[in-house]
Amino acid sequence: MPGVECRTVGAPCGKRRPLTMKLPCSLYCSLWLLLLLVAGSLLLLVHLQDVSEMLQHTPGAKFVGAPRWPVQKGQDVDRAGMERSDPGLGGIRDGPEVDTRPSMPPLPRQPTASQLLPGPSVLNSENIARNTKLPITKRHRKLLLKTGAPSGEEDHHQQALARSQESRRQLLREVCAKYHPSVTEASSRQVSRVFVEDRSGLLYCEVPKAGCSNWKRVLMVLDGSAASTHGIAHDDAHYANRLRRLDAYDTAGIAQRLRLYTKVLFVREPFERLVSAFRDKFESPNSYYHPVFGRPIISRYRANATRAALRTGAGVTFREFVQYLLDVRRPVGMDIHWEPVSQLCSPCLLKYDFIGKFESLQDEANFFLRSVGAPSNLTFPDFKDRNPDAERTSARITKRYFAQLNSTERQRAYDFYYMDYLMFNYPKPFIDLY
Repeated sequence: MPGVECRTVGAPCGKRRPLTMKLPCSLYCSLWLLLLLVAGSLLLLVHLQDVSEMLQHTPGAKFVGAPRWPVQKGQDVDRAGMERSDPGLGGIRDGPEVDTRPSMPPLPRQPTASQLLPGPSVLNSENIARNTKLPITKRHRKLLLKTGAPSGEEDHHQQALARSQESRRQLLREVCAKYHPSVTEASSRQVSRVFVEDRSGLLYCEVPKAGCSNWKRVLMVLDGSAASTHGIAHDDAHYANRLRRLDAYDTAGIAQRLRLYTKVLFVREPFERLVSAFRDKFESPNSYYHPVFGRPIISRYRANATRAALRTGAGVTFREFVQYLLDVRRPVGMDIHWEPVSQLCSPCLLKYDFIGKFESLQDEANFFLRSVGAPSNLTFPDFKDRNPDAERTSARITKRYFAQLNSTERQRAYDFYYMDYLMFNYPKPFIDLY
């Protein structure tokens, strides 16, 4: 049988090694084949391990720039490939084990009833998460958009609403620091217009003519006294709502709720709110405002008033109404429907967490409800139940009413609402105002 002669490499030419071993050719080839198979198997095993580890971090999506870390045994990983957030910790660690993974930008902590999103730090972490394309957690989806994860456009809109809130709060802080630096303690009058919803931990300051009827309906649904906002009549919302006001609690109860609950305020362009109140209370039949306010207004500011007008108080003009409003010696007191919000809701003292605007009421109210974890089927109602056939008061209608005044009266009216314009960043409604 032919053999293979093995020689020592580098042996002197012409000299044989002392030991020469003859091996069968087939056995020699088999040994080499076995070595190649073992090496190939090791390479394949390493490759599969890398692929498996990569798939654990990227289930169904490609994350650009996202950090990688090993998934520890026993960790609970959701569909997005991230550990479920612990609402009490605000991070991504789940369980008592010490987190030894590489550091990464934290996902934003979601708001509770006593902690509304979003402050500056939350916005920064949200921007980091978006820039690194981190997935939105289940808790984020549940609290912000109960109907599912937001699209890119929706997420951008949510971020814009969040940024506007921080901007409004910052402006209010600056104005309060300049004009009301010594406000420190709440009196019962300063919280008398604040409604309490204990289940959700909400405090809502009632601003008439800025959606307050529908806000009371929402609070009634949240506290369980109504199943839907659509079945609540106007009078029931105002006079049979069984909602408690903050001044109904003792001093300790007031202080505790002011500290722990989410405080919400919705405002409106001051002149529009004033015109809306006038149209509602004086241009429509009203068994309270005509005799209580109308008669003394007509008696004081109308020359040669008829007996019928003095008796009924009907037919007050807008100019007469403004004269009453600006009179330091009013024949009848102030009313919440046209009292400035800066006085009605004490924003410098109560430091509201959320400041919404009537001009974008539907959008901002629903954003707020989702932010505090309200039921997904509860949305802010948009119906108008008083004088439903009348056109809503708008900027165009407001200008038509203020055209009845001269420039001095318009300026004095602007001065009357100056703090509202300043605190809530409304522009001057007329170019001749200073």
